[in-house]
Amino acid sequence: QVQRALLALTIPLETLQAVKGRMLQAMRKGLSRQTHAQANVRMLPTYICSTPDGTEKGDFLVVELCQSRVRTLWVTLLGDGNQSPQVMYKIFNMPRDIMQGKGEALFDFIAQCVRQFLAGISSPQHRLPLGFVFPFSCRQTCLDKAELMSWSKGFSCSDVEGKDVVQLLQSAINKQELYHVNVVALMNDTVGTMMTSSMAGKPCEVALVVDTGTNSCFMAEAQQVEMAEETSGRMCVNTEWGCFGDDGTLSDVLTPYDQHVDQESSNPGEKRFEKLVGSLYLGEIVRHALTALAAEKVLFTGSSVTVLRTKDVLKTQQVLEITDNEEGMAKTRRALEALGLQPSERDCCRVQQICRAVVSRSAALCAAGLAAILSHMCQSRELERLVVNVGVDGELYRDHTRFREILQSVLAPECMATLLPSVDGTGLGAAMVTAVALRLAAQRHEVDRLLAPLRLSRADLERVQALMRREMELGLGRESNANASVRMLPTYVCGTPDGTEQGEFLALDLGGTNFRVLLVRVAQDGIHMASEIYVIPIAVTQGTGEALFDHIIECIMDFQLKQNLMDQVLPLGFTFSFPCQQLGLDKAVLLSWTKGFSASGCVGQDVVQLLREAAQRKQHLGLKVVAVVNDTVGTMMSCGYDDPKCEIGLIVGTGTNACYMEEMQNVGTVEGEQGRMCINMEWGAFGDNGCLDDIFTNFDRLVDEKTINAGKQRFEKLISGMYLGEIVRHILLEMVEKELLFRGKPCPKLQTRDIFQTKFLSSIE
Repeated sequence: QVQRALLALTIPLETLQAVKGRMLQAMRKGLSRQTHAQANVRMLPTYICSTPDGTEKGDFLVVELCQSRVRTLWVTLLGDGNQSPQVMYKIFNMPRDIMQGKGEALFDFIAQCVRQFLAGISSPQHRLPLGFVFPFSCRQTCLDKAELMSWSKGFSCSDVEGKDVVQLLQSAINKQELYHVNVVALMNDTVGTMMTSSMAGKPCEVALVVDTGTNSCFMAEAQQVEMAEETSGRMCVNTEWGCFGDDGTLSDVLTPYDQHVDQESSNPGEKRFEKLVGSLYLGEIVRHALTALAAEKVLFTGSSVTVLRTKDVLKTQQVLEITDNEEGMAKTRRALEALGLQPSERDCCRVQQICRAVVSRSAALCAAGLAAILSHMCQSRELERLVVNVGVDGELYRDHTRFREILQSVLAPECMATLLPSVDGTGLGAAMVTAVALRLAAQRHEVDRLLAPLRLSRADLERVQALMRREMELGLGRESNANASVRMLPTYVCGTPDGTEQGEFLALDLGGTNFRVLLVRVAQDGIHMASEIYVIPIAVTQGTGEALFDHIIECIMDFQLKQNLMDQVLPLGFTFSFPCQQLGLDKAVLLSWTKGFSASGCVGQDVVQLLREAAQRKQHLGLKVVAVVNDTVGTMMSCGYDDPKCEIGLIVGTGTNACYMEEMQNVGTVEGEQGRMCINMEWGAFGDNGCLDDIFTNFDRLVDEKTINAGKQRFEKLISGMYLGEIVRHILLEMVEKELLFRGKPCPKLQTRDIFQTKFLSSIE
């Protein structure tokens, strides 16, 4: 019978693995917005988004609501890596009637404790941030707003459930005229345990409390915490895992002894995991096991065992002492004799075995739960191996070596966890949470201040719109065109496609670091293209014009050779994505280079003529240039082939530009009033005349100064791919300098120009 009892209390490894799997499932259910309401493991967001980094400093007040007392603490952090925090505290015993009385009376009592404590230490009157340790299930919506979901642990104050306990405490504190005390953060004891357990500067990211009750928390990826709006970084999640199994998922682990304990509790059917693990229940599980064995006449034969029918007659502390290897037998005898039993040597031995089985099972279940958390962290961070510190607190962990050993043999082989005992997790931990919250708020404020100039209001954008419209009108006017920053260049493209176009054409596309040559067949069944991309070396883009156009002709000849087109003369369209004064469809004078080009001898020249001259130099005679177009015009025309209503082209790439079909009567720079003409705006230069100076930030100015065309293309430098990475790099440099990034450590790599590429922005966003 004893063997049967021990077997029932021993969980095989396969079952523990299954428990871990079920815990993982329950955690995911709690994290999901869709299934959260039905979840037993609630996975409550705590709005704590960082662990301490050692720079925290200042004075902090902590109030901890305990089982039957209130503890107040004054904690001073020195910014020394939290090596030597200074702590003063006082404990106030709470009258029993307050725990079951009115909520207002409870919070008034807590506030009075705070006032007495501060009076006793002659505290200064400067603003005092307060951290509130409130060890009950709350629905938090931010760090300083939490509604009590339900009381437990003997509390049942009226008018508190469903209300914001932070506001209740702050109101009570204000009633005491302590207007300099501000409740900044609310947390439970588990979170405090995590915040105080750090080793060698490495943050602790998981905590486990195994005390009267049990709970855990960990730093989850914020985007997975669907009940919170936060989507970046990490957030501490309070699992509330004591309720795991309330839906029957632990039925294969429960023994008849557990069922008796549950039925006799104040909340039958609830907190099933906690009742297998927490120290409040272990003595009771042992008592029911001993009662059953005594009834089967295998224990205490000849003794009256009536005493074993009395609830709580055997304390968990006694159970822990009985399991001791050295003095366990003597302590067993003393404990049993104190109950009026006359145990034999064999009785003592069997009682010790039962106690060990109950405590070992508690540790094994905690280990399975911890393994579920570690595996979840490893998977969600996409790591092959997770190395993490786990803060642990509670009498079961502190007082029982075997419990620690079982917990250490955690069922997550892909994770290496170091268990660290917490140092005053509730008091000091609450101060840490408060300090971290203030540090993050100060950093957030500084970051917001730094980024404020980049945030344009609707009014700002409407002003930019009005300025752009004014510059457009200046650009269209014959007399005012020369002074306009938006050049509004006529393209001599006077119609969009109608879908009847057919034939074979060559196309060139020059507008960035790559150059494309294409063969385009436009037929009834659609458009067919063959193309080749050629790289233009920087030495060529910034060398002589002759070298640049010679390189272009060489690429064309290479393409025609590969396509077997050397004997054909096909009409050619040349997309040339730089500001040009167009004098005809096949005549365009380059006004200025942009996008990092600076080839000499080209500005002021007809680019089609430069191409023809290069063809002659290379003795390539089959070149028939029909049209030179800007890439923006090309964009509009290619979309116009599918949709005749397309009348605007917009490019946002290496550079930026726009074009649109304008009424000829508005184009003062070209003769004629009838019809329409496509206007290449060249809006990249918008603001070069100073009209946008007040929206340029210091970061924009730093980027502009280092370009090869400083003071030019100012609008483009706010928008396009060539510059965004550099703007971000300069912002990051300032953040590093202000110790807002990388834990205040310098980052010399960021000094390298163009190291932060624009594609990183897209990936990160």
